[in-house]
Formats: sequence, structure tokens, C-alpha cells
Amino acid sequence: MPIIGHGIDLVETARIGRLLENHGPAFLQRCFTAREQEYCAKNPKRYAEHLAGRFAAKEAVLKVLGTGWRGAIAWTDIEVIKDDSGQPHIELAGECARIAAKLGIVRWHISISHIETHAMASAIGSY
Repeated sequence: MPIIGHGIDLVETARIGRLLENHGPAFLQRCFTAREQEYCAKNPKRYAEHLAGRFAAKEAVLKVLGTGWRGAIAWTDIEVIKDDSGQPHIELAGECARIAAKLGIVRWHISISHIETHAMASAIGSY
């Protein structure tokens, strides 16, 4: 498995909570797909934690792509979904999918961890 890039990110859960309080639905629609919002809403007590984990995963993916968040990239170009076993997976669309294809990334490895105060994610893009 030749690795093309690795990214890691750490997010304060309270930061996501503040963004929710200050911007509500606009923040959610800008940064998270409908499926991500639905998944996170299933556990109200850990809502901000789950959102923070996905936010960190998106940042980690952008680091793999080497772009940061700029240009035509949208937060919703990166979607974190879970399979039946609970393992997270990345699905790309739009500009992120185009950049990943140009780099030759065909497989993503993602790990997300969160506690009440922080969430972190690691992403690896490979051939």
C-alpha cells in the first residue's frame, strides 16, 4: 500500500459547540452533509463530539490532499460515513474528488477518536 499522504487534525469540541450556537443551521449546512448531520443527531448528548470528529476528519483529508480549505473546495466535498460495523469511511465529491484522482488516491484509511473536550482524526490516502 504505497502512501501518497497522511494528515492528522485535533479539534476542541467546545469550538464546534460555539459554531453551532452562533451560526446554527448555516454552519451545519456549510460543513456537513445531510447523512453526517443525521448520524450525529442520533446521539444528542455527544452531538458536538461527533460533529467535531467529522470536522477533524475533513481537515485531515485536506492535509492529505495538500490543499487546505481554499478555492473551489467545499466542506461537503468530504463526507464521513460509517459502514455496518461502525468503521468510518471517506467519500469524496467535487473538487476534492478531482484532486484525489489527480494525485492517484484510490483508497482512504481514516481513524476518528473523540472525548467530551476534543476530537481527533487521522487520514491516509493511498494508491
